Amino acid sequence: MAENKKPVKITETVLRDAHQSLIATRMTTEQMLPIIDKMDQVGYHAVECWGGATFDASLRFLKEDPWERLRKLKAGFKKTKLQMLFRGQNILGYRPYADDVVEYFVQKSIANGIDIIRIFDCLNDLRNLQTAVTATNKEKGHAQVALSYTLGDAYTLEYWTDMARKIEEMGANSICIKDMAGLLTPYKAEELVKSLKSATSLPIELHTHYTSGVASMTYMKAVEAGCDIIDTAMSPFALGTSQPATEVMAEAFKGTEMDPAFDQMLLKEIADYFRPMREEALKSGLMNPKVLGVDIQTLLYQVPGGMLSNMVSQLKEQNAEDKYMEVLEEIPRVRKDLGEPPLVTPSSQIVGTQAVFNVLMGERYKVATKETKDVLLGKYGQTVKPFNPEIIDKVLGEDKKNAITCRYADLLEPELHKIEEEMKQWKQQDEDVLSYALFPQVATEFFKYREAQQTGVDAAVADTKNGAYPV
Repeated sequence: MAENKKPVKITETVLRDAHQSLIATRMTTEQMLPIIDKMDQVGYHAVECWGGATFDASLRFLKEDPWERLRKLKAGFKKTKLQMLFRGQNILGYRPYADDVVEYFVQKSIANGIDIIRIFDCLNDLRNLQTAVTATNKEKGHAQVALSYTLGDAYTLEYWTDMARKIEEMGANSICIKDMAGLLTPYKAEELVKSLKSATSLPIELHTHYTSGVASMTYMKAVEAGCDIIDTAMSPFALGTSQPATEVMAEAFKGTEMDPAFDQMLLKEIADYFRPMREEALKSGLMNPKVLGVDIQTLLYQVPGGMLSNMVSQLKEQNAEDKYMEVLEEIPRVRKDLGEPPLVTPSSQIVGTQAVFNVLMGERYKVATKETKDVLLGKYGQTVKPFNPEIIDKVLGEDKKNAITCRYADLLEPELHKIEEEMKQWKQQDEDVLSYALFPQVATEFFKYREAQQTGVDAAVADTKNGAYPV
């Protein structure tokens, strides 16, 4: 019998995770803006529209200022809260940043329009989340801490409930179960949600992916068990490696006490708007039909979809596609050697790449990547299980005496001032400093592009004044 007696809240992911999962984060701001007014009428708990890979992709591929996108979205969404995904001490980049950069990024994100910041760490090392949580609270934002969900004998119900209590003590406003690989099955979700609910008074949100095919059923059992919020995507960008469909989940709870009371005709109009984008993405090859299927190997090997495709391309480059199964079997062994971390950016790439090397070299850890060494040195944080001591000896040798046990960011000097000095010739707004801090080369390319565009526009305006007609 359902325990939940209140309407489920829904966070819409079509403007962030859905297009990140299905079309490599290529939806432009101009494609988003015309539908915002209708999306604002739905009654979503929040719209996830920023962070994750959107920042990098905007600058690198779309030649757009991500801050400008955020401001435009904020202007359009009058009633709905905006949410972003934040990689703890790594912000939206791929290395740990000093606390002053993390604090400034949080400040500017909230000032430009973000209401809810979902903060996670690839090792679930809470020390890597505290600075971002404290900064979010200081700026009067909503700090949601996400637990990267994974399987393994270390990840017991006691582990998750203990984490939930600590998260509440940290000052978080809500907890998200972040199931990035679609590993959470329906009855496990019911059990997990009930345990978390008994351990904490914070609202619980569940985020999963349809990769393994069970996500809609998982949501249903989780909501019945008391889960407060679920993440869904409008149907043209749902399923496959994305989330369950918004319209379907809203309909599934119709007529019950959990009914979110969405207007299906309004949702249909929004889906009709996004459908041509999906067709176009399929036609151009931007959306690979492969990402739309169900991959039960996800449950067998606990490998997220993005990690699988990465691995396949690495093997292809080496003309070693026949080694696919060997690498799949090596992944859980490498993961165990490295302290059994959850597989999410960047730990998934580190474990996958090392597994490829181990198989191709014919000898385990004959070659270790820089990232594998950094994990073993403690630069990414503390893992749930200890590292394999034989692997530490083989990979690090004498260097193992340099391993760190503190929070890595404690060793970093404040760096904001230095970054500002370095990029001052490009600075047109405060936020440019942060774009540069995260992606120096990519941001510099974007600043050059922006300058060229502005110069072009200025010249065109001058021509108009001289009686010429701008092209």
